[in-house]
Amino acid sequence: MKKLFTNLTFWVLTAITLGILLGHFAPTLALYQFMPEAIKFKLLGNEVSIGNTLSEFLSGIFISVVKQFINPIIFLTITLGIVSMGDLKKVGKLGGKALLYFEIITTVALIIGIVVANVIQPGHGVVTDAIKGGDISKYTKGATEFSWLKFFLDNITLQILVLAIVLGSLLNSYSGKEQIISLFKKASGIIFTGLHFVMKLAPIGAFGGMAFTIAKYGLKTLLPLAKLMGTVYITMAIFIFGILSLVLRYYKISLWGFLKYIKEELLIVLGTSSSEAALPSLMQKLERMGCSQSVVGLVVPAGYSFNLDGTTIYLSMATIFLAQVFNIHLTIEQIFTIIGILMVTSKGAAGVTGSGFIVLASTLTAIRVIPVEGLALLLGVDRFMSEARAITNCIGNGVATIFLANNEQEFDHQKMLRAFNEA
Repeated sequence: MKKLFTNLTFWVLTAITLGILLGHFAPTLALYQFMPEAIKFKLLGNEVSIGNTLSEFLSGIFISVVKQFINPIIFLTITLGIVSMGDLKKVGKLGGKALLYFEIITTVALIIGIVVANVIQPGHGVVTDAIKGGDISKYTKGATEFSWLKFFLDNITLQILVLAIVLGSLLNSYSGKEQIISLFKKASGIIFTGLHFVMKLAPIGAFGGMAFTIAKYGLKTLLPLAKLMGTVYITMAIFIFGILSLVLRYYKISLWGFLKYIKEELLIVLGTSSSEAALPSLMQKLERMGCSQSVVGLVVPAGYSFNLDGTTIYLSMATIFLAQVFNIHLTIEQIFTIIGILMVTSKGAAGVTGSGFIVLASTLTAIRVIPVEGLALLLGVDRFMSEARAITNCIGNGVATIFLANNEQEFDHQKMLRAFNEA
């Protein structure tokens, strides 16, 4: 019994359950506004967003604190990893392999999303009058303002990644690097100790995130678009237990074993609807299970910008769904055009506020066949599907790291077996 009450998974699950109950039975309390407006500012390059309602405040505080660990961890992990690799050609080779892997897997995700949406047809028979729309102006405006330069300038994680690669490369040729490396290792130990303490607060964040979602949108909002939600969750499951399972099986690694190992991170993502909330902890666990520090440091941050499998699936399905809602028959040429456009635009779905809708709006604008106004139909249920997207993104980046670590002979199977047995 004592072990149960000290288990983080137990407390996160309990918090999610209590959050659902509070949001459903006492939405007024969950949405109680104790501040006139939400607080938003940037700290260490990360956006801090703390809502003015009780539930948003609890969730926002946790996510914002965890975000502050992301960039220091990425910087130190990549820098130390590159120094340990020594050979800069190996770093470039790994980066090239990672980008190729990301493109192949996200393209597969795109195709699966489109195929399943065309088979199940979640948009067929949807009565738009029964669905309460929302204001999409900020997303359409964001779509017109999007550029790859802005994407890079707004994405502090990518900037940190580039800086760490440059510094790691310079340190390789510096004779007095040992003192700097020793300092970085000490700093890394302190940061991970702090992260371990913060992650104990995960149940509070999960409770607030789930209470806010249920209280604001309500379970009744799911009914008109229940078929779409079901289709999205089914497709994510097909991708995870089909494609990603095969990727790991290539190196004789169990997907179930990996999912069990990162169950706490997945529950945190479920409760907060944010894959970033689990990113630092995921990096630490991937190292502990046998992936080298250099591979983890390079692949995970890059993956959170370019390997968003769940987001890619959602974007493709949402596009086909809206075409079905408006009875627009898409030709084979138009479907291939959608795939081509999303192969590019989906890579810009990170580091931008409301990124999913902005990318979807820019895609619909480029296609010029499906009304952009249809996005209003998705606003009410998007939050309920964001959990599936975030969990799939998290698992996808973990699998990518394990695959590439094995491919580079930078993986310790014995450490993996010990880690899985202790999970």
